[in-house]
Amino acid sequence: MPDRYIEFLQDVLISLHANIRELKERRSFADPEELAHIEGKLLAYQETLSILSSSADEFGINRKEIGL
Repeated sequence: MPDRYIEFLQDVLISLHANIRELKERRSFADPEELAHIEGKLLAYQETLSILSSSADEFGINRKEIGL
């Protein structure tokens, strides 16, 4: 896989992980309405990571190579 694509995927993964970390921190002091919103976003981010992992497997791409 060309280095530019790997850098792109790693940048996306870094952003996803940063967003997950931020939401987990906010979850501890969120009100009930915001908590539901945070939980929904966390599920969406986790699903996105899962899709990327399974797609990497399907295409024979080493997960570690791209930062999964």
